[in-house]
Amino acid sequence: MIQFIEEHHRRDLLRSHGVEPRHRLLFVGPPGGGKTSLAEAVATELAVPLLSVRYEGLIGSFLGETAARMEALFDAVRIRPCVLFFDEFDVVAKERGDTHETGEIKRVVSSLLLQVDRLPSHVIVVAATNHAELLDRAVWRRMQLRLELPYPTRAGKVEWLQAWSTRTGVDLGLSPRTIADRLGRVSFAELEEFALDVQRRSILSGPEPDSLAVVQQLLMQWSSRAAVSEE
Repeated sequence: MIQFIEEHHRRDLLRSHGVEPRHRLLFVGPPGGGKTSLAEAVATELAVPLLSVRYEGLIGSFLGETAARMEALFDAVRIRPCVLFFDEFDVVAKERGDTHETGEIKRVVSSLLLQVDRLPSHVIVVAATNHAELLDRAVWRRMQLRLELPYPTRAGKVEWLQAWSTRTGVDLGLSPRTIADRLGRVSFAELEEFALDVQRRSILSGPEPDSLAVVQQLLMQWSSRAAVSEE
């Protein structure tokens, strides 16, 4: 991603050599893995607006309606630098070889890919999906940078917890390594949810909370929740 950001910061130099910066990204990973946050970070770093596509306003029920709306969307965004964010991209970019899909969906996918091809490089398309296996094969060819955002590793969880505790001043009671191990496989979104639970309980426990007791109680609750979700 650092190289991608540099390409856009130094796009004039690239263009002086007849080369455009890359501007089509695909983020793949489970829910809560940071795909939306990374798209927001790209927009922030480049100081451009983030435009999130709302599918309920894009997908119509009549023949040709979706393609017309899609064309209007791309015509509107191409006039200024921005990050155009498609969450759950598999909703509109499904594999056209799927025999269960209608001809209308296949036309929508073809229209979408054509519109993406026509976008200038100052419009950065970020497509995110939890189900990469559903995407049309042509999507993979068009995306110039493909990133997998899996569940965080143990080291990633430890680093996040340490940084969060330092930033907020909240005592975690146990070492970040112990908490990371006891939480097991969680996304970054779930990790943040747990940390905020700790902060809330610490605040409500009074001016001198028992941080160890707070964290241990919450870990027991999270362990019970994980057991229920696996059933």
